[in-house]
Amino acid sequence: MNNELLKNLPLDAKEMMNWSWAEIEPYYKELSAYKLNANNVSDYLKDWSKLHDLIDEVYNRLYVAKDVNTMDKDACQHYEQFLNEIFPMVREFEQKLKTKLLDSGLVPEGFGLPLRRIATEASIFRSENLPLLVEQQKLGMEYNKIIGSQTVQWEGKELTIPQLKVEYQNPDRTHRAHAFRKASERQLADRKALNDLWQRLLKLRRKIAENAGFSDYRSYRWQELLRFDYTPQNCKQFHKAILETFVPAAVRIYEQRRKDLGIETLKPWDLDVDPQNLPPLKPFVEVSELQSKTANILTKVSPKIGEYFQTMIKENLLDLANRKNKAPGGYCTTFEACKRPFIFMNAVGIHQDVMTLLHESGHACHSFEASKLPYFQQRQVGLEFAEVASMGMELLASPYLVKEQGGFYEADDYRRARKKHLEDIILFLPYMAVVDGFQHWVYENPNQAMDSDNCDQCWAKLWNQFMLGYDWQGYEDVMVTGWHRKLHIFLEPFYYVEYGLAQLGACQVWANAGLDQAGAVDSYLNALALGGTRSLPELFGRAGAKFAFDTNTLRSIVDLIEMQI
Repeated sequence: MNNELLKNLPLDAKEMMNWSWAEIEPYYKELSAYKLNANNVSDYLKDWSKLHDLIDEVYNRLYVAKDVNTMDKDACQHYEQFLNEIFPMVREFEQKLKTKLLDSGLVPEGFGLPLRRIATEASIFRSENLPLLVEQQKLGMEYNKIIGSQTVQWEGKELTIPQLKVEYQNPDRTHRAHAFRKASERQLADRKALNDLWQRLLKLRRKIAENAGFSDYRSYRWQELLRFDYTPQNCKQFHKAILETFVPAAVRIYEQRRKDLGIETLKPWDLDVDPQNLPPLKPFVEVSELQSKTANILTKVSPKIGEYFQTMIKENLLDLANRKNKAPGGYCTTFEACKRPFIFMNAVGIHQDVMTLLHESGHACHSFEASKLPYFQQRQVGLEFAEVASMGMELLASPYLVKEQGGFYEADDYRRARKKHLEDIILFLPYMAVVDGFQHWVYENPNQAMDSDNCDQCWAKLWNQFMLGYDWQGYEDVMVTGWHRKLHIFLEPFYYVEYGLAQLGACQVWANAGLDQAGAVDSYLNALALGGTRSLPELFGRAGAKFAFDTNTLRSIVDLIEMQI
């Protein structure tokens, strides 16, 4: 067949931003008409990838546009229009294309694992779920609007909650406590709205799982996330190992902080201030400085990685500064057709911004490296390894944060920044266990979880088990509603354990770098270039790490970090 339409597809997704389904459908019909055989299967996959990449890029550009300004009615309307009119039809045709390939019995070279993912996706697809998946996306937009509009009046200025968090680093404890109270009061004002949204999300997810033939949402979501290499029981094993290794280490950090601050009880507003009561680290003032110094650092890690980042600066593929009505959080997405990543975050001038940009730059590097694979199915990477790319970058870049290497800090501040980063790794794993444990409880007990009071109680129980070392007395309502402020619980259910598993991989890459920095970076880049063509254990292995969640592995990581601290 000639595939004349497919040959004339636009090269630039921007040309398709306003296309209707009527304009897109003929391309899918032509692709669906392929008479598949061993001689043309590679052409089929190339044409499918070309069309998929264009549509995927249109979606991602619309997604970014509504996040850049959650109050931009045109951007939100355009995104919703795509979800309503194009997304369901694309999913229907993608299902036909997957079925065509599976029915052919063909296994293209280098396509074994992608084919398994396609089979799994095809098996859980249900047409009746398409409007429900659209509704889920819309509820996610509602969450972002609620969180993105939270501002407080502070010293005559209107500040977002992320902007106010800078005040948590003030050496004046009364000042910090006041900032914490202001933020908490504003967040609690949305308690009912978020509880109502939660009930709608939970009900929707149960229906999606039921339609797909699953008795519970977790079983469905496990397949949707294509988790082939570990189980929910492995996650609980991981939580137990964290409790035995990382939680005691976190308590040691908090106790040392309490002593250094010279206070009787550590409170939530005492966790970000320098323990020696030094002024907050101020790595940059303008976002341009954050960009330029990050470019220096990444070039030191690898000239190739530095070149990738410079490309992003030149092509305006970064939106870094926090502002009112900008969606919360940070992420890196990929514009697949032009093979370019895009970084979105909320920088306010603190050290965490530096780490966030390095983190997302790791994802961007992964995107550049995997873009060389010909088929989009080969570029789909398990989140567990995708986060090794990002967390590994944080650690590989760490030697170059000092100014003499082109980075942000004088020697003393560099030591403070490095110590904080390493401590944060230890402090994160217990929190990760709370978030993941909470989600397991929710979807194991969906009837109970419909009552937000039960969710508060579950969160508090897990918090009191894993988050030891500081005191929430007087602020119990803030603590028990902590699940409201973890966007993954609302937007990306079960996407969080990946951070914990990946942190172990990243720390092993870092350990290798301590012996041979250049060799560790080469192994890291070689693993990223494999995309999703290997299993998680194989990808970890190529990067020089072991995919594991046992107590002994975790203890070795804790020992390494504590020795470095």
